[in-house]
Amino acid sequence: MARMAHPDPAAPRLAALAALLADETRATFCLALLDGRAWTAGELARHASVAPSTASEHLGKLVAGGLLAEERQGRHRYLRLADERTAHLVEDLAAQVVPGSTAERPRSLSASGAGSALARGRTCYDHLAGRIG
Repeated sequence: MARMAHPDPAAPRLAALAALLADETRATFCLALLDGRAWTAGELARHASVAPSTASEHLGKLVAGGLLAEERQGRHRYLRLADERTAHLVEDLAAQVVPGSTAERPRSLSASGAGSALARGRTCYDHLAGRIG
């Protein structure tokens, strides 16, 4: 049976990118790196409560996939988000997740206003984000 071409050539690349973040350990690494600094592989392993060998495997995939950048200093390997676009991507995806509930909505007008104010002026990855940013 012949394999059919994708109607959109970007579909396989999008699926591969989504697969990188679909793992909880890799997602934990990316969220931690939103603080804007470079972490060692060991720090990220401890943060995600995984073995160093497991962290190394996941970090290799994130670097190969272009989501993380790696810098070596002596025997240490420092990792950070690849660029500002990657930080925005991770932040935007994380914003889709509401803690405690998937459908939690403000219960009052003041709660709604507070949420809007936070969205207008939040900070992310060493810069002002939201509508003000």
